[in-house]
Amino acid sequence: MSADESRSRLAQWLLPGGEEPDPRFTLANERTFLAWIRTALAFIAAGVALEAFGDELFHPGLRRAVSLIVVAIGLFIALSAGARWRRVENSLRRHAPLPPPALLPLLALGTVLAAGVVVALVLT
Repeated sequence: MSADESRSRLAQWLLPGGEEPDPRFTLANERTFLAWIRTALAFIAAGVALEAFGDELFHPGLRRAVSLIVVAIGLFIALSAGARWRRVENSLRRHAPLPPPALLPLLALGTVLAAGVVVALVLT
């Protein structure tokens, strides 16, 4: 039985071809994925908390919009983390260069914008 035949159908579909990478690299990729999932869950929890307890912070319509945006950011981070995990794992299997991190610049920009909004709210 070949190495590819010993893998499940799901593994063959998610990660076609290539050879098994060093487990340390696979596990490091998985830890990074889980860290991004933790970040996504924090965004989703913040959006829910803002909607549930943010009555005095914003007008109700604005509060709902901000809550939905924060939850949507969490969803985007989770989906992007899954896609990144797969791209990195495929690169490891093919001994190819790792893909550039597309999510990091977007998250950094979002963090700067959010900090600016918080500063503006505190100063006004």
